[in-house]
Amino acid sequence: MLRSAVAGIIQWLCGIESALAAAELENRGVDVALDDTDRRLVAVLQRDARLSNQELGDALHLSASQAGRRRQALQAAGVISGYRANLDPAHLGLTVQAFVQVELASHSRSIADDFLRHCDQLRDVVSVWTLTGESDYLLRVYCEDLKGLNRLLQHELLRHEAVLRLHSQVVLDQVKADAGLPV
Repeated sequence: MLRSAVAGIIQWLCGIESALAAAELENRGVDVALDDTDRRLVAVLQRDARLSNQELGDALHLSASQAGRRRQALQAAGVISGYRANLDPAHLGLTVQAFVQVELASHSRSIADDFLRHCDQLRDVVSVWTLTGESDYLLRVYCEDLKGLNRLLQHELLRHEAVLRLHSQVVLDQVKADAGLPV
């Protein structure tokens, strides 16, 4: 009985926190204009997203609840779209990183959609961008070795009916790590 009462109180408190975050968002409007504190908050979270509300509040000179409400409001607005762990590819046996430019043979929506679905199924393809210029797409890939990259290029990408041409560049060294966005 006591346990269910405590659970109910916790649920009620979480509801209040969500309502406060929503109200704060509403006060700022749907198009969230980040103030200096929000910008500092997202900069801190880009460096370490595992911070508790207390640690985040300490870093921003806010109370834990203020920091938590701001974080919730930024999540609700889509400014913070998720959290993930950064993995070291070498520790996972992925020793080759490459960028692959893809030129499609045809530009019909159905062929492009089919190619993108194909890319979604390829575990070595970690991101895809659409481009201006000669190439239609830029793929970032990680493979175990050069044989794996060759297999991806020759047997997975070039054999797709939508692909006219590939141009690949193997990364020798990443001299600047993927950084957070400038805020």
